[in-house]
Amino acid sequence: MKSTCMTRRFGCASVLAAALMAAVPLSVRAQAQPLQEITYLLPAPGTLPAFGPWMLAQAKGYYKAEGLDVKFVAARGGVDVAKQVGAGNAVIGGAIGDTPIIARAQGIPVKAVAVLGAGSLMQLVSHKEERIESPRELKGKTVTVLAYTDTTYYALLGMLSKVGLTKNDVNIQAAGPAGVWQQFAAKKAVAMAGVPDWTVMVMDAGSQVDILPADVYFKSMAQAILASDETIQKNPQLIQKLVRATLKGMRDIMANPKDAAAVYVKHVPVHQGKEASMQKTFEMFNQYVYAKQKVPGLMDEARLAELQKFYVTNGVVPKEVPVKDLYTNQFVGK
Repeated sequence: MKSTCMTRRFGCASVLAAALMAAVPLSVRAQAQPLQEITYLLPAPGTLPAFGPWMLAQAKGYYKAEGLDVKFVAARGGVDVAKQVGAGNAVIGGAIGDTPIIARAQGIPVKAVAVLGAGSLMQLVSHKEERIESPRELKGKTVTVLAYTDTTYYALLGMLSKVGLTKNDVNIQAAGPAGVWQQFAAKKAVAMAGVPDWTVMVMDAGSQVDILPADVYFKSMAQAILASDETIQKNPQLIQKLVRATLKGMRDIMANPKDAAAVYVKHVPVHQGKEASMQKTFEMFNQYVYAKQKVPGLMDEARLAELQKFYVTNGVVPKEVPVKDLYTNQFVGK
């Protein structure tokens, strides 16, 4: 009698092929398939160290392991990212955790699907000799910010409000992405509403600084990943893949900033020779932004609700929307 496999050789061949395929790791199988091209909008050029998690995820093949070919494109700030994502011009984008508050007020249907850290992206950075220990001491003095429409500016206003000051009590100068730290480094301002990238640049230029995290006074947020309501509903698997890969990049920075800096500089050659500065920047992100998040990517709903109240009270947005419309945690912790 012939064996079953001899009489059903084609069926057995199929079973064998399936068994062999099952033995191949998922990441390898994903790369064997044609990669899905994805446009990922960032609020500023991807060469900025603030986008380290995204660049590491790309450099280490985390997106490819998910079957994705991610192309980063710079938009004109977080609100512009929200508009483009909401309009369907990109399926995913980067901004700040606060951004959906502004976007929803303009009728843009986007949510934050992950927040990269429990801290605020913004810190109040001052010259050490100025001895600025509280936002209260900024009264009558010059402070630089990126722009009057940037969330770091709103974080500064939030800090001032906690000590009874308004924007009229301080000379706030919108200096642009280079001027914000260059004018501060040149001592044309006593402080800046800074982020770790700029702080390290100032320190490398020889300045001695004091750093006051924004969230000591005002609970602004870290960077966030944005997606539209439609994509979240119709293609949640895609959002899951993008969130999972990006958070891996953040975790690599948290686990070993020195190794992460080496990989990052190799992938972003504009920073060639600046491994030490990148390591310092990543360490600062770990300390002030990424740390203390119970679950990587998790949105703090109470914090977001408090922020929305501030935006409404200060006339940035006309009214509150349900907080659940601003975010979802369905893609984190997986």
